[in-house]
Amino acid sequence: MEIKKTAMAGSMESSDCMVTVRPGIHGIQIDLQSDVKVMFGESILATVRQTLEELAVSDAEVSVLDRGALDCVIRARVQCAACRAAETSWDWTKEVVCLG
Repeated sequence: MEIKKTAMAGSMESSDCMVTVRPGIHGIQIDLQSDVKVMFGESILATVRQTLEELAVSDAEVSVLDRGALDCVIRARVQCAACRAAETSWDWTKEVVCLG
């Protein structure tokens, strides 16, 4: 998936995150700001990278402003922002399972 423009998804509400995806030229660059970065930062970064890999995004600058979102919320926000940035539609038949 080619990132063509800057796009965002999410909010800054508690238990959510704001994800911004921009075109990049040197692989995947992720800037993470999180209230729980010390405990869950590596897990959040892994979720973002895995989601982008599944979408075949190879070059992008990603900003994640996290307010304690669950992995399924982070995945959904990354998917939405990436699809908006690539100017493509999301296949809503794919399901995001949130286990808490």
